[in-house]
Amino acid sequence: MRTLAETQFSILELVPVRDDKSIHFALQHALELAQTAEKLGYSRMWLAEHHNMDGIASSATAVLLGYLLANTQTIKVGSGGIMLPNHAPLVVAEQFGTLATLYPDRIELGLGRAPGTDQHTMRALRRGQRETEDQFPRDVVEILQYFNDPMPQQRIIATPGQSTHVPVWLLGSSLFSAQLAAKLGLPYSFASHFAPRMLGQAIQLYRENFEPSEYLDRPYVSMGVPTCVADSDEEAAFLATSAYQRVLSLIRGHTLKLKAPIDSMDGLWSSAEKMSVDNFFAMAQVGSKETVKAGLETLLAKYDVDEFIFTCDIYDTEKRLNNFNLLMQIKNSV
Repeated sequence: MRTLAETQFSILELVPVRDDKSIHFALQHALELAQTAEKLGYSRMWLAEHHNMDGIASSATAVLLGYLLANTQTIKVGSGGIMLPNHAPLVVAEQFGTLATLYPDRIELGLGRAPGTDQHTMRALRRGQRETEDQFPRDVVEILQYFNDPMPQQRIIATPGQSTHVPVWLLGSSLFSAQLAAKLGLPYSFASHFAPRMLGQAIQLYRENFEPSEYLDRPYVSMGVPTCVADSDEEAAFLATSAYQRVLSLIRGHTLKLKAPIDSMDGLWSSAEKMSVDNFFAMAQVGSKETVKAGLETLLAKYDVDEFIFTCDIYDTEKRLNNFNLLMQIKNSV
């Protein structure tokens, strides 16, 4: 079994919008986080595509990735992920092919098959009813071909895109993408930062069915881990209430803007709501460096993943940056 020192540490950024700050502030903070992650030695920083959510500012994912790439030097950035049913594969290939041409060897494309939004917004995205069980696999294969060298008589060439060989990942919170990633020989990232229930089963399915490919010779798995690391367990528990309030608001259909931490969640939620939030954060690591180190080692012993990709919904921006600093201290202290 690998150690924390041997495990890759990465960041999934949802560009949270605070209830007292502007969207511009959130976008600037995303860049500050990318620059901090680069200095700290994180492997990659991904952005997630969501729509019609007032507390998440990463909807124009490819545009924001260009901003991060232009203002960093070495860190890999990518999508975690682009929700492929919302887009034409050719357009995705052209967008990420353009980024790969401008910033060689730094862009990655993570693909998901969920819409990342609600039914009304799906229609606003012009997402038709073409989605079938085999549409997503066909779209993934189409994108892979746009990034590869062109085949003889290939009629549509992604320009830019063709021959850029952008690394493609599949993302998922169920078994479907695990099976597809195994079949295509692609790296796989499980969305256990919000839907951890099928994590173990998906990883096992992926590993047992993995077929080596031109992209990867052995399975590669990352798992999402919500984090709230602070100088003490007590401070971390206090800071984590911002994340709990956010998911409670999601359950209730209220604003997703990040709220300041509070002393206690008692009285704010029902027992059923508390259970739902607890299930959402089943993989969360909240506490001091010592506490979180022990928790990450437990996750590693159970799932033996190649990479942790961390999320964080701390309200105070400096404490949020410090969360990722403390995580890297945990990795480097092993």
